Amino acid sequence: MKKKYLGNTGLLVSEAGFGVLPMGPSQLALPIEEGAAVLRYALEQGFNFIDTAQYYQTYPYISKALEDGKYDDVIICSKSLCGDYDGMMEAVFEAQRELERDVIDIFLMHEVRAGQLEERAGAWQALIDAKARGLVKAIGLSTHHVDIAEAAADMAELDIVFPLINYAGLGIRRGDAFASADEMLKAIRRCKAAGKGVFGMKAFGGGSLTVHYQQALDYAFGLPELDSFMIGFGKKSEVDDLLDYLEGRMAPGYNPDVSEKKVYVNQEDCEGCGACKNACPAGAIYWNENGLASVDHEKCLTCGYCSPVCPVRAVIMY
Repeated sequence: MKKKYLGNTGLLVSEAGFGVLPMGPSQLALPIEEGAAVLRYALEQGFNFIDTAQYYQTYPYISKALEDGKYDDVIICSKSLCGDYDGMMEAVFEAQRELERDVIDIFLMHEVRAGQLEERAGAWQALIDAKARGLVKAIGLSTHHVDIAEAAADMAELDIVFPLINYAGLGIRRGDAFASADEMLKAIRRCKAAGKGVFGMKAFGGGSLTVHYQQALDYAFGLPELDSFMIGFGKKSEVDDLLDYLEGRMAPGYNPDVSEKKVYVNQEDCEGCGACKNACPAGAIYWNENGLASVDHEKCLTCGYCSPVCPVRAVIMY
């Protein structure tokens, strides 16, 4: 698989990265050995870039996949939602312990929203200090927000930006409002001009765009501003599909079978705003015991009306 350097970090990563979120407890909840086997399979095919996060609870899959020491060029990115200094530093230590690595390649502030650069200043200082101490090689942030990506371009200590971008603009925000793919792309270009490493996420908008598989990938991998694009996997067949696409073997018009996939609301992300519930024509979305949105699969039409209106990309399909 083709590899590119991540900005000025010196880290050489595969053009497609392996996102481990789908195999974890919030989605497929695969047994550790099963998930590790999927990851090992991808590494054998040339992937060397892995994305995880503290709250994904997927470190065991990665540790198991790498336990034989065969893949010494693997680059691991992790992230934390912690907002304070001590919490973020402990998140770095946790990643070191769980992944059995003295140094974490990339560590990010996870899903930074408008106004949070100030609120999470302590966490950012922890990452600056962690890099200075040699605990991590590169630091940065992940975000769904155009304004945060713009600000990242001017952060001198920041090495990496991990933005959400897809052809439909699903999930892209500016402050409290929706924003477009073009707006995010302009922010990405500012980051690249500043020497930041940039890799993208959510080419399929959380699953809603999988029915337009090749269109989504044409857009994602057609952006020269991106050094890599992170794709979530839970099955070997999904790895094979992406490899067929990247290597030019995919038949025109091919789309993966999504007939068995269902719509879910990620409970870690949901804010209970009611936008998806109001948009659902089948009355399939309801408030659960925690005051958050859930889906009644007996009623759900998988029409996708709920996904674009969610302000935090909590509506996903798998």
